[in-house]
Amino acid sequence: MLIGKVTGNIAATLKHPVYKSQRLLNVAILNLDNEPTGESVVAIDSVDAGTGDLVLITQEGRSAMAVAGQTEVPVRTVIVAIIDKIQLES
Repeated sequence: MLIGKVTGNIAATLKHPVYKSQRLLNVAILNLDNEPTGESVVAIDSVDAGTGDLVLITQEGRSAMAVAGQTEVPVRTVIVAIIDKIQLES
């Protein structure tokens, strides 16, 4: 799982039928200090996240497919939570 920040919506005129009812968001990957790593991904939104939200994403095939409700079509990246707070113990 990765921490990210939603940076925008992805609009697509044509999509595979499986994705027609799915909302796609662009997510910048962050390190544990909430700083961008320079990477970004397109993720299926399963939690109604919005631009600026801190989110938890999964990029594990079967886990992502299960959250997205898919069993046949591969899904790579899904937003699984909106993060309210990160508390690291030292």
